[in-house]
Amino acid sequence: MIDLNKLTAHRLQTVPFSWAQIGALYTPDDAKALAETYPHDHFKTVSGYGGAKDYEYEARQLIAMGSHEVVNPQALSPQWLALAHSLCSPQYRQAISALTGVDVTKVPMEANLFHYGPGANLGPHPDLDDKLVTHILYFNQTWDPADGGCLQILGSARPTDIVAQVTPEVGNSAILVRADTSWHAVSRVVEGCRSSRRSVTVTFYRPGATSSMWPPNDPTPLHTYGEQHNTTFS
Repeated sequence: MIDLNKLTAHRLQTVPFSWAQIGALYTPDDAKALAETYPHDHFKTVSGYGGAKDYEYEARQLIAMGSHEVVNPQALSPQWLALAHSLCSPQYRQAISALTGVDVTKVPMEANLFHYGPGANLGPHPDLDDKLVTHILYFNQTWDPADGGCLQILGSARPTDIVAQVTPEVGNSAILVRADTSWHAVSRVVEGCRSSRRSVTVTFYRPGATSSMWPPNDPTPLHTYGEQHNTTFS
């Protein structure tokens, strides 16, 4: 599903930290199908303000932490199942390792889907120390940067210190190698935006790490993502 040559042939940017923007990951037909069948099931609301970073978005598990388990596969289209299995493959891990110089072939990994609806955002932060590499994949058919929802590569903790910006269009992706200086953010999606900003974040962790997004026995109710959130899953 993923053109791994696009990863292995790429080189990392080194300013302001090690990162890359890589596009055209899928065939045009696969890109169209992935965008059209982006999941809406089994999401939870995640938010927090006033701490180390502000954030608000909707999250769904795709691949459970430290396993090859595709979560709620019965709700996924054939294209999404194929993508999930691609992310679990040894070849994908090898491609990420070759690109970043960080050996992620055997470390814990999880993959989560995100809807960023109107008002959703992720404030400036470097990733937690237990993370090694993050690969963010995008799935909007089109996107106007004026609507927010863009990954911002920052030169410092200041939200205005924007070095580069990545739009969330399908086939586009960003690789971030975790460092104390790897500051980044997602600009707030404007009120009245007609579509959510849609992404998958694949995170490779240091051995022994646990998922902060999905703690054991998480009691948060799950719902179908949409304007009304009118379906709740047990």
